[in-house]
Amino acid sequence: MAITKRGLVLGATAVAVTAVTVTGAGMHLSQGQAFFQESPKDLIDEVWQLIDRNYVDATFNQVDWRAIRQEYLGRAYSNREEAYAAIREMLEKLEDPYTRFMDPQEFRNMQVETSGELTGVGIQLAQDEETKELIVVSPIEDTPAFDAGIMARDVIVKIDGQSTEGMDTNAAVNLIRGPVGTEVTLTIRRGEVERDYTLKRARIEIHPVRYDVRQDPSGQKIGYIRLTQFSANAAEEMRAAIEDLESQQVAGYVLDLRINPGGLLYASIDIARMWIDEGLIVSTVNRQGVAEQEAANGTAITDKPLVVLVDGGSASASEILSGALQDDQRAILVGTKTFGKGLVQSVRGLGDGSGLAVTVAKYLTPSGRDINHAGIEPDIVVELSDEQRQELFGTSNKIGTPEDLQYTKALEVLSQQIRAQSSGSKVTTQ
Repeated sequence: MAITKRGLVLGATAVAVTAVTVTGAGMHLSQGQAFFQESPKDLIDEVWQLIDRNYVDATFNQVDWRAIRQEYLGRAYSNREEAYAAIREMLEKLEDPYTRFMDPQEFRNMQVETSGELTGVGIQLAQDEETKELIVVSPIEDTPAFDAGIMARDVIVKIDGQSTEGMDTNAAVNLIRGPVGTEVTLTIRRGEVERDYTLKRARIEIHPVRYDVRQDPSGQKIGYIRLTQFSANAAEEMRAAIEDLESQQVAGYVLDLRINPGGLLYASIDIARMWIDEGLIVSTVNRQGVAEQEAANGTAITDKPLVVLVDGGSASASEILSGALQDDQRAILVGTKTFGKGLVQSVRGLGDGSGLAVTVAKYLTPSGRDINHAGIEPDIVVELSDEQRQELFGTSNKIGTPEDLQYTKALEVLSQQIRAQSSGSKVTTQ
């Protein structure tokens, strides 16, 4: 399978937000389906071969992958549903929630998301690698889930009364999605408390960048940019935002990556190059240990002071961008530790219209940090209580307001940076 950076996905396992680029789609869907109906084992073997050639771990997480092939090709399959179930069962042996099979409908849903418009409640899901629980990576702003107060790290224990125990993310997505205007009830556990949220499904148009001109404590103009995901149009919108703010002669920037679950690898690289003029951005390392490096290319739009807001909902592509800005000493990070997903997936269309996401690499920050599970520690920690997080990210939506403690700290730090730059001195973080 040919893998290019534009076919690589960094977002945590998705409900309805990550726009993806797929590689190697089936030549003709109708022919592929007819071929599959004659020999379901061919699809199973195709999936096995893709994992065998590309999976990031050459030990397949200590699984005898050749024995797995013999086991699953040795069975008889009478229809496609049996084959799909076998593929999912086969992939579960890897114990990797990010390597997943999508049936044709699920794969079409993923392709629809590339357009930046989707139908659903507006959340991204992941399966906890240890507990196997379904957790919310982040809600999308101004969606039914966000407006209802669902938050990053919430655990979904039931969907319309059906327990999610043992349920994978694909099954959960299918239950949560549905026609516009219909309702779905999610039972959420936050801490020790469970609560039902009844949400009305909606058509959701994704614009990942929002920005405006603010003032720092000293009265200087600063640019506030909120990036909610690294979708296909994120880099274009980010460039337009920075150029507009530059034209308004802001003195510095706050870039808000909180509850941003990630997205496309190339989007994070393109955006990093708008802020970093020289230096490494990210390295991706495959199972042979071959590292591909992406670096700045002298095309930064601004060198003005920058403070970046991060939290536990900042994942994957958010961590690539914030890690590069931190390691290259381009920005100061404020907030709390990030999610900790340092794996890269490639998405491939299969012969019958289904699809496969395969973990093909891990990534390292410029200093060589492997942040998978570990996350990125901000330079300045501003912890929030559960009540403060609910007030900030819940229905009242006080993100980027004077009542947002992390934001006000970022403004304070940025003001110090602006004064230091104008005086030629250097500010140390504390």
